[in-house]
Amino acid sequence: MSTQTLNTSRHIPVRPDWLATHKEEVIEPGLPIIDPHHHLWNHPGNGYLLPELLADVGSGHNIISTVFMECRSMYREGGDPDMAPVGETEFVNGIAAMSASGGYGRTRICEGIVGHANLTLGSKARQILEALKVAGGGRFRGIRHITTWHADPNAAISAILAPPGTLETAAFREGFACLEPLGLSFDAWVYHTQLDELTGLARKFPGTTIVMNHVAGPINVGPYAGKREEVFADWQAKVRTLATCPNVSMKLGGLGMRLFGFNFHEATKPPSSEQLAQAWRPYIEACIEAFGPNRCMFESNFPVDKGTCSYQVLWNAFKRISAKASADEKAALYRKTAARVYRLKAEA
Repeated sequence: MSTQTLNTSRHIPVRPDWLATHKEEVIEPGLPIIDPHHHLWNHPGNGYLLPELLADVGSGHNIISTVFMECRSMYREGGDPDMAPVGETEFVNGIAAMSASGGYGRTRICEGIVGHANLTLGSKARQILEALKVAGGGRFRGIRHITTWHADPNAAISAILAPPGTLETAAFREGFACLEPLGLSFDAWVYHTQLDELTGLARKFPGTTIVMNHVAGPINVGPYAGKREEVFADWQAKVRTLATCPNVSMKLGGLGMRLFGFNFHEATKPPSSEQLAQAWRPYIEACIEAFGPNRCMFESNFPVDKGTCSYQVLWNAFKRISAKASADEKAALYRKTAARVYRLKAEA
């Protein structure tokens, strides 16, 4: 079974009453958006299922489609433990089928599905990937195998604690080699201190589509607290190197997590989209500069980022950051890159 360890307590708690104290008029309400990164889960005391997602996507922005991202929920019980993640894809495909019925609004919920397979199993990963494709009912697009690791536990605050150097092991790369023949993509989540490892992987497998999550994870907590400028310079240099790999795209989001050290969740009132835009702009603009709009896509990372702000305010912040972009650039950032990478049919 996967060596990943889940620790959802590392997420900022969602406080609906606190979020409700700040609402905004939606900016550019007609702009079509594909949200390429959200979760659905039912962890103890922490549920985010179809009703909660529908409430968020229906809060004013024009969300035309979404992509589900694996989060270790609804795994199979019993049987081969390595096949347990197939249960999550079965569950999500059921949610997608409910949405496709037309009875739950116009947004195509979970039009694309990204699941999990333990690639450190080497060649055995192929049979898991094949089972995931079947379970996805034509919606399965790829996998995410989180490999976040740092020697200092005060820096390693991702919900997943992976072994060091996973991306460079022979077993992982043997499993990774199974993706391209099956037409599957790989969502990557590492810290900025691991980006050289990911660049090496991308160069080794140029035919495999890789999607870097959460602006490539610059750490601004623990030993990096108070060193934002120093971290930014190191992170930006590594992002520019990663961008030289044409098979890699970048997700713009996740900045509401503890990792980024902004601490908006500690304030009496939730942040405004102006406040978020000011804080997040340097990271998002640096990624767009490195990768270009055609390899970047805005993401919600909900409900993880919901500990910092509402869905409505989050997309307003993104729209403020991209206010000076051309119509074609906005189309790429908000819809076309995600549609191409995840092979979606949804259009405006």
